Amino acid sequence: MKKLTILMLLVAFSSNYLFAQDKDADKKDDFKRWQIRLRALAVIPNESDNLAGASVNIDEAYVPEVDFTYFFTKHWAAELILATANHDVKLDGGPSLGDVWLLPPTLNVQYHFYAGNLKPYLGAGVNYTIFYDETNGDILDMDYDDSFGVSFQGGLDYFLNDKWFINFDVKYLILSTDVNATLMTDPNTIAVVPVDVDIDPLIIGFGVGFRF
Repeated sequence: MKKLTILMLLVAFSSNYLFAQDKDADKKDDFKRWQIRLRALAVIPNESDNLAGASVNIDEAYVPEVDFTYFFTKHWAAELILATANHDVKLDGGPSLGDVWLLPPTLNVQYHFYAGNLKPYLGAGVNYTIFYDETNGDILDMDYDDSFGVSFQGGLDYFLNDKWFINFDVKYLILSTDVNATLMTDPNTIAVVPVDVDIDPLIIGFGVGFRF
């Protein structure tokens, strides 16, 4: 958490300086402040855990997503991403651990490049993932802790006209959670097994956007 705080402070200080430089260049330029996108996402976990002799498997999910972007200058922007996804969870070669919904609102700071109708961009930021509506599968109970994560992003907008564009976007989230699995080890014993799970999903999106 300390390293994450220092990283975000450095990003904030450097962004403030670059925003000031960019605003001077924007005085002669006209640009639209807002854009909204609707995308289809593939959420592909790259899971790992601290279990000995077993591993947690989290399946892929395909979901819709909406995001909003505000441009501070022509090049610098902030994007808020909103989506929720359901994932089945199991032990490889073992019992089902049920399923869980993830709600990971993510805020990225972006820098946008311009090349004719193309607008590539890079971004980085933070997210807070909420785990909800868990089911238990073949065990007694699964409990997931909500957690903060870090987001890295790259993408490309292609303008069809002055307002409409299509978008391709890739994100990688560094995301983990602490899980408590409650299970019956024998007919008379109930045990709670703590598990640290790194989810670290790759998120690939394609969609359409509108700017105004």
